[in-house]
Amino acid sequence: MHLKRDDHEHGPKEIPIRFILENPEELVGAEHADRKEWVVKGGVGESLLEVALDAGINIEHSCGGVCACSTCHVYIEKGMEHLSEATEAEEDRVEEAPGIQRNSRLSCQCEILRAGEIQVRVPAWNRNAIKEVPH
Repeated sequence: MHLKRDDHEHGPKEIPIRFILENPEELVGAEHADRKEWVVKGGVGESLLEVALDAGINIEHSCGGVCACSTCHVYIEKGMEHLSEATEAEEDRVEEAPGIQRNSRLSCQCEILRAGEIQVRVPAWNRNAIKEVPH
């Protein structure tokens, strides 16, 4: 599934976002399997999913980033106040995700509102269990 990009303007990619990957091999490939932390730049108006994918961090997003599944579930460890608030639709979807916590969000719905320290943990089980394996 391809990501459905927001159709509104995004600010310049100047806000650092720290992604902590519990299973880097699944998200960035075997060549980076020993690198668990990635600091990448995002812009106001971008979702955390967009930022991650642009940086080569392949967070699952079975629905294409339209808040119709929970495969892009992440934990916001710092900077919740710099992100958009969860909508009722997002909260309903997050409840379907495994391992939910108070800081659980869907990365496709976390829009960057302002600069500040943002840290995101991508759980080890964040992958599409039904994804087809190439033959």
